[in-house]
Amino acid sequence: MFSGLSALVIEDVADGGETVQVSARTRHVPVPCPLCGVLTGRAHGYHGRTVRDVPVDGRQVVVRVRIRRLVCPVRDCGRQTLREQVPGLLERHQRRTTRLTGRLSELVKELCGRASARLTRSLAMPVSHASALRLLRRVPLPAVRIPRVIGVDDFALRRRHSYATIIIDAEAGRRIEVLPGREAATLEAWLRGHPGIEAVCRDGSATYAEAIRRALPDAIQISDCWHPWHNLAEAVRKEVAAHSICWAKARPPPAEGRQAATTRERRQQVHALRERGVGLLECARRLNLALNTVKRYDRIAEPERLGDHQRERIEAARTACQETTALADLIHGFAALLDVDAALTLPHHKGGTEGVNNKTKLIKRQMYGRASFPLLRHRILLG
Repeated sequence: MFSGLSALVIEDVADGGETVQVSARTRHVPVPCPLCGVLTGRAHGYHGRTVRDVPVDGRQVVVRVRIRRLVCPVRDCGRQTLREQVPGLLERHQRRTTRLTGRLSELVKELCGRASARLTRSLAMPVSHASALRLLRRVPLPAVRIPRVIGVDDFALRRRHSYATIIIDAEAGRRIEVLPGREAATLEAWLRGHPGIEAVCRDGSATYAEAIRRALPDAIQISDCWHPWHNLAEAVRKEVAAHSICWAKARPPPAEGRQAATTRERRQQVHALRERGVGLLECARRLNLALNTVKRYDRIAEPERLGDHQRERIEAARTACQETTALADLIHGFAALLDVDAALTLPHHKGGTEGVNNKTKLIKRQMYGRASFPLLRHRILLG
C-alpha cells in the first residue's frame, strides 16, 4: 500500500476519516553534503515536513516526515549544517511526493487548468487551477532531434488577427517547435539556426516558400496533391463562370435522384472524416453506417464512378463550348498525372502536420481566452 514510501521508516498509520495520516522518518544512513560531497551522518537537530502522497482507497494520504539536520564534517566547507533530502521521493520546497507530482503532471498535460482541477477533486488529490498551471509549466519538454524532413503549417491564434507556425518531424510525427506569427522572417531565422534539413512539407503559402528558399536553397519543397487540386478547382470555377452564357444554353440534364444524392453525400462525409485522421470503425460509428459500406465509400475517389446523370451533365457542358471542352480534357490529363505517384509526389506528405493542427484546435478550445502564447506552445510541444 505504501511501497512508494520505502525510502522512509514508517512509524505509524492513522485513520483520519477522509485522509490517511502516515508518520515516518528518514533512515539513519550517511548522506553527502551538497557542497563538498563528503558523507555525514551526524545529526544537529530535527524538523518536520508534511507532504501529500498518492491517494489510497479514494482517500488522501498525508505524510508527516521527520527530517534530520546534519553537520558537515569539513570545517572549510561553506555549509556548516544541511537539511537531509530524500531523492526520488521528496523535492526541495515541495509539499507533494515525487510520484504524486508525476500523476498530476500527466493529468494537467491532457486537461490543463480548470478541467484538471475539477477532476483532481474527484480523484482525492485536489489542486487549484493555478497550481495545475504551475505544474504544467514545470513539466520538461521532450528533447527532440532536428530531422531530415519537416512539416510546416500555420494555425490561427485568433482568426483573421493573429497566427502561429507549427513545425513537426514529417517522418515520425513529433512536434518540434511552435513559432509566434507566420511571417517569412520568423521561419527563416529558425531554419538558419537548424541546418541539416533536406526537405520541407508545406502548403501553398508563398510566404513559407520564400523563407525556405532563402534559408535552405538546396532543400526540397514538398506540396501535397490536395493543394494543386484545390488551386485547380478555384481556377476552373472562375473559367466556367466566365463561359456561363455558353453552357447555360445546353439542354438541362435530368434531375438527380434521391439515392444518388444520398450516396454522394455519404461519400463526402466519409472522405471528410478520413482526411481528419478518423479511423474506418469510428467513421462507421459516427455516421451510423456498416463498416463495409464505409470501406467502399473510402475507396471511391472523386474523378471515378460517375453516375449516368453526372456524365450527361458533363458531356452537355463540354459540347456547348469549345473552351469548356478543352478545359475538361486538360483536367482529365492532370488527373491521370496525379494518379502516378512517382511523377509528382515523394514518400513524404503534410498529413501529419494537419493532424497536429486538429489536436491544436482542441487544445485552444480548452484554454480559450486564458492561455498566453508561451503556455500554449508548452502544451502543444508536450504532445
